[in-house]
Amino acid sequence: MRQRAVQEPLYGQGIEERFGQGKRLFESTDTRPIWIHAVSLGETRAATQLIAELSINAMTYGQYGQILLTHGTATGRAAGAQWIASHGAGLGLQVAQSWQPWDDTGSVQRFLALHQPQALWLMETEVWPNLLACCKAANLPVSLVNARMSEKTQAQSQRLAWLAHPAYAALHQVLAQTDADAQRLQAVGARVQAVTGNIKFDAAPRPELVQLGHAWASASANRPLVMLASSREGEELLFLKEYCQAVIVFIESVAIKRNASLARLLIVPRHPQRFDDVAAVVTSMGLSLSRRSEWVGSVPGDTALEADVWLGDSLGEMTAYASAARVALLGGSFAPLGGQNLIELLACGCPVVMGQHTFNFAEAAERAEAAGVALRATDSATAWSLAMQLMDSADRRHGATQFVAANTGALSRSVKALTHSTQISH
Repeated sequence: MRQRAVQEPLYGQGIEERFGQGKRLFESTDTRPIWIHAVSLGETRAATQLIAELSINAMTYGQYGQILLTHGTATGRAAGAQWIASHGAGLGLQVAQSWQPWDDTGSVQRFLALHQPQALWLMETEVWPNLLACCKAANLPVSLVNARMSEKTQAQSQRLAWLAHPAYAALHQVLAQTDADAQRLQAVGARVQAVTGNIKFDAAPRPELVQLGHAWASASANRPLVMLASSREGEELLFLKEYCQAVIVFIESVAIKRNASLARLLIVPRHPQRFDDVAAVVTSMGLSLSRRSEWVGSVPGDTALEADVWLGDSLGEMTAYASAARVALLGGSFAPLGGQNLIELLACGCPVVMGQHTFNFAEAAERAEAAGVALRATDSATAWSLAMQLMDSADRRHGATQFVAANTGALSRSVKALTHSTQISH
């Protein structure tokens, strides 16, 4: 914890919460909170959609006055805090944050005794053996929401069946994203009540961020933006090399007076603690760099407009980045890491080029590929070439938003199932 807090200061705050200690976060004891656990950024965004749906449709789903939102990463907690600051006042319910307790019996039991939740909703993949055992002993119903399981995780769970199967069997309710997820979850002992779809399709881009992105795109119109979205270690270097090659081709094109335009590379790293490292890689290759955090105001100035590479070193602005870019290279998919969320990019009208490794979002990636709004590449050179082909495709950008709109509805189905289950359990 100490080592990680050096790079992520927020990670070192609220240490007592990880041991189930501290103070009760709600003054009123008339109602017991719903505990929603969202480990990191993507899960937090899905969790805030659930909270907003509960608030908007309180008459339909029943009144849940208190929400306890927990996280496991600094990125998730920061995103949650930002959302609460922007939306909390208009929710009509209270939302408080805490760190997830460590997965040991004492920490979990103290946490449950302190906060007295009425139900626990785990987002996507967060199945912890001691947590589930303690909740079962306390008769606390636990739901796995927007649940997904990759083939890799299933294989790992089968190898550790003595540990994993009792945890999955202790789940009160599982709402799976896809039929394939449901089958894999059932194979490790989970009882899947329904296949509800992926909540992330229901996340409408914030209009103010879309407008901001369009302003960036307009400012950079002579150098259209290619985004490397949610990049992981090693991927930046791969595409910086491709970009340098593109610069050479551009210079040669200008020299022989051919019509050519040079794209600008926008890199948005997945983890904030890597911002400085990525910046160092860019400058070490002799490319000029502009960091979003250094812009004066919300739009790029002259220095930024002269730079080869923009570094998206801010939190909560992925919608703006995706709205500004003509095309996105999907981070985490060019190494065996499973890929990052492509739905948010497509919702902003940004078509995607992805690598071979998209097992974290397998069905969404396959369906996007079938719809023609995502293309798959075998290597970085092919990916860059495909990205250049998509740069001026207005049809693909329109198709991306249409694809997302056609897959909405999971949010209402999930909330209906969750609230019905919670009412029955009490």
